Amino acid sequence: MKYTFQVQGMTCGHCERAVVHAVREVDADAIIQVDLPTGQVVVESDKSRDAVANAIKEEGYTVAA
Repeated sequence: MKYTFQVQGMTCGHCERAVVHAVREVDADAIIQVDLPTGQVVVESDKSRDAVANAIKEEGYTVAA
């Protein structure tokens, strides 16, 4: 499945790496694209949307969509 999230609070490369790492903890095979300027994160994963969103939230970011 392909999910698009609007992630608030990402401001730098460290933030991007933290989000990617969080998603990989849930699904090591996930394909992740992060657009820092817009805060958009696109994830292709076999895991549920909620599982991916919760992983991002646990890193301290707000998932708006």
